[in-house]
Amino acid sequence: MIAMPAPAATAATTRAGILFMLTAILLFTAMDAVAKYLIQFYPTWQIVWVRFIGQTLMVALYLNRRLPALLRTRHPRLQAFRSVCQFGATGLFFLALGYIGLAEAHALTDINPVLITLGAALFLGERLGLRRIFGVALALVGALIVIRPGVAVFSPAALLPIACAFCYAAYALTTRYMGPNENIWTSIFYASVLGTVVTTGMMPFVGVPVEWVHVPLFLAIAGLGTGAQICLVRAYTLAEASVIAPFGYAGILFATLWGILIFGEYPDMWTVIGALVIVGAGLYVWHRETRVARRA
Repeated sequence: MIAMPAPAATAATTRAGILFMLTAILLFTAMDAVAKYLIQFYPTWQIVWVRFIGQTLMVALYLNRRLPALLRTRHPRLQAFRSVCQFGATGLFFLALGYIGLAEAHALTDINPVLITLGAALFLGERLGLRRIFGVALALVGALIVIRPGVAVFSPAALLPIACAFCYAAYALTTRYMGPNENIWTSIFYASVLGTVVTTGMMPFVGVPVEWVHVPLFLAIAGLGTGAQICLVRAYTLAEASVIAPFGYAGILFATLWGILIFGEYPDMWTVIGALVIVGAGLYVWHRETRVARRA
């Protein structure tokens, strides 16, 4: 991807983009909570398979006869790259849920807004200054506080959400780069293709029969994931990446709420402190970007 200015956003489209972003985060965290519950009974990759094949089938059924026309893309390589990033982000995060709490996983994944801000400067032609670099460094300090390497509570599984954050940031930047030049349904369909193909090939080896009582939950994962994906693509199409990315920190609040209500998981003091450092880094960068934009 070469450096190139992203499509311009107006005040109205930015507000709409923020609303779509918040809705996407709410749906994603709800899906993650359902996935964490099901991981107690089923292999992780079976749940990842439902996430992707559900989106693929739902979009294909909705588009119906329009699907062949919408399969034509102006950016085949970028769509393939987005599909890899989406598969990586989902698989890594769902794997992490089997080992660490929902709030901790989201706290670590939520370094992605700062990564997106940095990536927007490197790949979308936005200026890179000392304040952005400081924000990235501060967010990484917050992540280290959460995972606490070198102490007894550290688990290598804590690195999975961080890897997820890098995949998600690459996915978001690629989505923003293509912007309105690509049909939203084309992007949503291609985002799930790789995950569907890979996990379908895995099912004969890892899949187990699903109990009827869990069928609604599997359907919920497919529906929530697809709805969140639609809102996310729409958000990054309407608004600048560096502006809406900090609103992704709402995921920490939603994930903590789901963790308390469903699993009785309360984040410890260090997780809260680390999450606050990560959020503070993102809001600092966002504040500085807003001031610079107003001056311009």
